Amino acid sequence: MASGTVTSSEYISHHLTNLTFGNHPEAGWKLAESAGEAAAMGFWAINVDTMLWSVGLGVFFLWFFGKVAKTATAGVPGSTQNFVETIIEFVDDNVKSIFHYKSPVIAPLALTIFVWVFLMNAMDLVPVDWLPYIAGQMGIHFMKVVPTTDVNATGGMALSVFALIVYYSIKQKGVNGFFKELAFQPLPKIFMPFNLFLEIVGLIAKPVSLALRLFGNMYAGEMIFILIALLPFWIQWLLSVPWAIFHILIITLQAFIFMVLTIVYLAMAHDDH
Repeated sequence: MASGTVTSSEYISHHLTNLTFGNHPEAGWKLAESAGEAAAMGFWAINVDTMLWSVGLGVFFLWFFGKVAKTATAGVPGSTQNFVETIIEFVDDNVKSIFHYKSPVIAPLALTIFVWVFLMNAMDLVPVDWLPYIAGQMGIHFMKVVPTTDVNATGGMALSVFALIVYYSIKQKGVNGFFKELAFQPLPKIFMPFNLFLEIVGLIAKPVSLALRLFGNMYAGEMIFILIALLPFWIQWLLSVPWAIFHILIITLQAFIFMVLTIVYLAMAHDDH
C-alpha cells in the first residue's frame, strides 16, 4: 500500500481516517468513502471501527475473565488462572493503597479500566497494514483498529469517570457540601467567585487530561508505526521490532495511569475537606 498506487500523504491520511457512518450533506446517510466525506458528516457521525473494536475487546475481556472465574480451582492454579489472579491482585493492591473507603464498585471499575484500555492499546502492536488490507478486500474503505487513537473513545471513557466523580461527590457530601468545596476553598469565603472559577476549571480538567493523555500517547505511537511502514521493507523490520517492544511498556503504562487516576479522583470525591 505504501508504494506505487498512493503518495505518502495519502497513505498517512488513509490510516488516520476512521470508518465513519453519518449523514453527508449531499449524499445522505452512508459510510464515508474518503477523509473529506467523513469530515463533512459532522459531529453526529459515528466511527464504526472504533465502536466495533472497543466493544468487541470489551466483550472478549468479560468472556475471558468470566470463563476463568467459572473454572477456577482452589488447588494449584493453572497458568491461565494464575495469570488472571495476578492481574486481579495487582489491581486490588492499587485500589487498597489509594481508596480507603468501602465500595463494591471501585475495584471492579479499576479492573475493567486497566484490562479494557490495555487490550485497546495492544491493537497498536498489530502491523498497520494487515487488518486494513483485509478490510479493503471486503470493500471496506477505512479501518482504524486502535480505539484509543480516537479521541471520541478516550473522551467517552473520561466523561464516564467524570460522571462518577460528580455522582459520588454529591452522594457522599450532598449538594450543599459539594458546592461548599467548590465555592469556599482554597481562599476565604469572600473570594467565592474566584474559588468557583478555580475549582470548576480544576474539576473539568480531570476528564480532559484523562482523555487527551491516553489519546495523545497512543496517537503518537500509531503515527510512528505508520511512518515506519513508509520505509523500505528491510528498514521496517530494523525499526518496527524495537519500537514495538518499547511500545509494550507504553500501552501498559497508559492503561495503568488511566486506572490509577480514576481511583485517585474517586477517592478525592469521597474525601470531605
